[in-house]
Amino acid sequence: MTISPLAAASTASRSPRETESRVSEPETEPYPLIQVSNLRKTYVTARGSLDLFKDLNLTVEAGEQVAIVGQSGAGKSTLLHILGALDTASSGTVYCASINVANLSPRDAAAFRNREIGYVWQFHYLLPEFTAQENVAMPLLARGMRKSDAMAQAAEWLREVDLSNRSDHRPGELSGGEQQRVALARALVNQPRILLADEPTGDLDGQTANLVFELIQGLHRSHHLTSILVTHNLELAERCTRTLRLDGGQLKEKASAPS
Repeated sequence: MTISPLAAASTASRSPRETESRVSEPETEPYPLIQVSNLRKTYVTARGSLDLFKDLNLTVEAGEQVAIVGQSGAGKSTLLHILGALDTASSGTVYCASINVANLSPRDAAAFRNREIGYVWQFHYLLPEFTAQENVAMPLLARGMRKSDAMAQAAEWLREVDLSNRSDHRPGELSGGEQQRVALARALVNQPRILLADEPTGDLDGQTANLVFELIQGLHRSHHLTSILVTHNLELAERCTRTLRLDGGQLKEKASAPS
């Protein structure tokens, strides 16, 4: 595993007392939490090579909420997959939470995702045979936490997304908005620093999409997250800290959110 040189220097300079204090205080990183440099992603097809990303660069500071927009097929989901160590780049460097994710083994990548990344997809991917509370507890159980403790933490997160009264319901008994709120609780139950959301409101009607987005923004602020959202909803995108457009294999600044 490769640590960002900036992060390594920062960590080495901290005293044990400073390191311990970071557990309970919002983190102020002296380096970008996400740093992508000269990223290329090439697919080899029967007709030749297809370059999805061409020396793409991205810097996201801790605490930012960045929206990525662009046409279907531009590579927005693939970029999130690379940031979250679900896919690999053809070349370039990807530092995420001070780790060069390109150098992670499959086992280390899984541990990195479980520790640092909360992921929300357009479809909730809840396990249909388990209750909402059991679904939220799954990442904690995967880490080896005792079931009673995992279920208690899952209950707390269901309270955060205002679903305490639905904790014993299975996904098929929940509305689309409720399912996505359970998925959001599951994504954050491990208290990651980074939230990656791929069209989190894409399957919802306008009113429900707005409610879910407001919930995401509230959790982003209250849990000091760094968030990247892929969306086709330009109105929601403009409410983020920054909006970037993925076009021609590069990210371009689109607009600034009103203060």
